[in-house]
Amino acid sequence: MARTISLANHFTSDELKTRYQRSTDPVESRRWHLLWLVSQQRYLIDAAACVGVSYSYARKVVHAYNSDGLSAIANRRRGRIVPSRALLDETGQQELEQALQSPPRDGGLWSGPKVAHWIAQKTGRAHVHPQRGWDYLRRLGYSRQRPRPRHAKADPAAQEAFKKTSLNG
Repeated sequence: MARTISLANHFTSDELKTRYQRSTDPVESRRWHLLWLVSQQRYLIDAAACVGVSYSYARKVVHAYNSDGLSAIANRRRGRIVPSRALLDETGQQELEQALQSPPRDGGLWSGPKVAHWIAQKTGRAHVHPQRGWDYLRRLGYSRQRPRPRHAKADPAAQEAFKKTSLNG
């Protein structure tokens, strides 16, 4: 049988429930929800499953709450400045859109790797991952397209004769 875990008396069960319901940050809300369920004498493994976290993570949250109280529940990732990962600014995207109007240098159709190579040349980077080229194609409204496959043993004369007979019939 599972053991119950005890909480320090930083807040009552009703206060934990109120903090869970009023929290606007999803990470903090999940942590308050977990603590509220544990305060209601639920087993930690059941509370973790109910909230959608692993048992080990739930255990860390409870231990941090018991030792540090309110400050342990705060989402420390919130407010972190994430650097921009854009490879091209607005003018670069416009230049790419103009480049996409003509065929690529090696012929064929534009693809993610070809756009990535174009971006690498334009920005002076040593390498741009092909997925980033596909991302920019999607951002500019392009979709995956390729020509219809042709059978190696296809007879063009027979195909034309079939088209003529099927249109008249």
